[in-house]
Amino acid sequence: MLSFNFSPFPVLTTSRLVLRQTTQNDVAEVFFLRSDAAILRYVDRDPCQSLVEAAEFIDKITAPIINNEAISWAICIKGTDKQIGDIALWKITKEHHRAEIGYCLHPQHQGKGLMSEALAAVINYAFQQMLLHSIEANTNPKNKASQKLLERAGFVQEAYMRENYYYNGRFLDSAIYSLIRPANGTE
Repeated sequence: MLSFNFSPFPVLTTSRLVLRQTTQNDVAEVFFLRSDAAILRYVDRDPCQSLVEAAEFIDKITAPIINNEAISWAICIKGTDKQIGDIALWKITKEHHRAEIGYCLHPQHQGKGLMSEALAAVINYAFQQMLLHSIEANTNPKNKASQKLLERAGFVQEAYMRENYYYNGRFLDSAIYSLIRPANGTE
């Protein structure tokens, strides 16, 4: 079975980005990312209601990092420390060498290839450092931009789950994507 050690926290860099740990200094940005209607359009969760709730969320995502059970990164443009998005590997199933990936990006930074960079860095970390065999992504079938992002990164749609979860008085569908580590182990 796999085991991980996220201490010290693995900071990842790309040509334009730094992926670092989210801290309480990011509370205003986390509040925005978890409450903005454009970001939540295809995310079926209630919007964050306050800075206190955002701070509690930061604590919630920090605990699994400390316990080596999940990891999430704040996405920042190089040369700044302001969080513009996040990306995480969570729902890690160690015995199956598999994790789920999730991400979001500030609307002002979408359409510039930034999430593709962040995704590539996290995929590389997942396969090279964590030694995962596969990564899953659960998307809203209406979120075509996310599906295109995943497909450009090599993900393949594995399933379309009809009305597989209940949110806000409705049963909703999911499109499930996955990426298998290449035979040579690199992406």
